[in-house]
Amino acid sequence: MTKYERARILGTRALQISMNAPVMVELEGETDPLEIAMKELRQRKVPFTIRRYLPDGSYEDWGVDELIVEDSWKRQVGGD
Repeated sequence: MTKYERARILGTRALQISMNAPVMVELEGETDPLEIAMKELRQRKVPFTIRRYLPDGSYEDWGVDELIVEDSWKRQVGGD
């Protein structure tokens, strides 16, 4: 997952959560939508699909749960 995809996913998901979208993880006192979105991403439970366009004009759809989230980012936000 690119840093741009990660930023867009977190921002979009945090907005949805702030507008009372169902949360896909157990809340343990978290109230900040961005923190909840990061927790969902760490646990690979973000219900999004990313469309990546290829040079020939075709595209591939990838579920967020299929993409690699870099270990360095996980450590920064408190992941495993």
